Amino acid sequence: MKITYKQIAKRITGVSVPIFGISWTPPVFDKDIAMKLISFLEDRRALFYPYDMEVPYHVKESIMQIRTYITDLLQQIDSESTLVPNLKLMRAACRKYIEDNPKTDKRYRHFGADEVLSLGELRGVFGRNLAEICVKFGIDIDSDLEEILPFEDTN
Repeated sequence: MKITYKQIAKRITGVSVPIFGISWTPPVFDKDIAMKLISFLEDRRALFYPYDMEVPYHVKESIMQIRTYITDLLQQIDSESTLVPNLKLMRAACRKYIEDNPKTDKRYRHFGADEVLSLGELRGVFGRNLAEICVKFGIDIDSDLEEILPFEDTN
């Protein structure tokens, strides 16, 4: 099996020679970040679980965790990365959902119409951006996230 220079660069953290040493932090590649994002989102039911089976409080908590995770990813990549616009749009959708649903009580067990619309809007933003990320970096999605990807109606 061939090891690419990118794989080698990820493994190297420093080089020493007799007179001096060189050390650097290897770059984080956009595709690696995209794959981390998809792996994280695959376990976020708020993005794909049926609305009638969701608990609003748990959805809001999950969306807050997604927002934090995306912010952490944004801090790991170059500001010129082609991934930045997608991540920022998804983070903004999280923020909008949280702002649009400020009073989510633990005892409240069912979504109201406004909450369903708000969650549907968030899922739409995530679906469009995930589709773009997958195409851009050649990443397959093999999970429930497929439910939120946009599709062309052939009828």
